Amino acid sequence: MRRVYKYPIPVTDMIDLSLPAGAQPLHVAAQGEMVCLWALVDPEAEPVARRFIVRGTGHPIENDDADLSHVGTFLLQDGALVFHLFEVIP
Repeated sequence: MRRVYKYPIPVTDMIDLSLPAGAQPLHVAAQGEMVCLWALVDPEAEPVARRFIVRGTGHPIENDDADLSHVGTFLLQDGALVFHLFEVIP
């Protein structure tokens, strides 16, 4: 049975997460002091490594040779900072 799980993510350039195979990222947002990724997962699936990058608006994205999938945009400091989460597609 699939479920929606929440994963805290650090606001750093590169993030490696272990997610159940087939996990579908749904949403990213700040919740209190933490940034979280919500994903639709099968909790019984084997975990697999997934890579994500975070970039601020106007910041360069160096991964020109990699395919990226936009997961979502999130705001920090009452909207003063705007960040974008991308999954790096192998």
